[in-house]
Amino acid sequence: MLVEQRTYTLQPATANAYLKAYEEDGMAIQKKILGRLVGYYQTEFGELNQVIHMWAYEDLNERAARRAALFADAGWLAYLPKVRGFILKQENKLLIPAPFMKVKWQD
Repeated sequence: MLVEQRTYTLQPATANAYLKAYEEDGMAIQKKILGRLVGYYQTEFGELNQVIHMWAYEDLNERAARRAALFADAGWLAYLPKVRGFILKQENKLLIPAPFMKVKWQD
């Protein structure tokens, strides 16, 4: 099991608009194709104007297959231009849970 953590740094004062667009148009598509949503957050302290989301995968092969399916989805491709202008920077991390950690996700 591994968890991908994606952090998007957004244009100042656009987090609410980004999250609204994601909830209305992107979330259902991602949850259907990527499955295993571990969490979706926004920052309140520290570096501001960020959203962080985490997805669990069995391994890198499953991640690659699910990401390929996501980018083959017409709805996802139509959604991307709606939020692309909000994003200044993207950072991805692959996290490996500690042996005692049980990863929980939202269906």
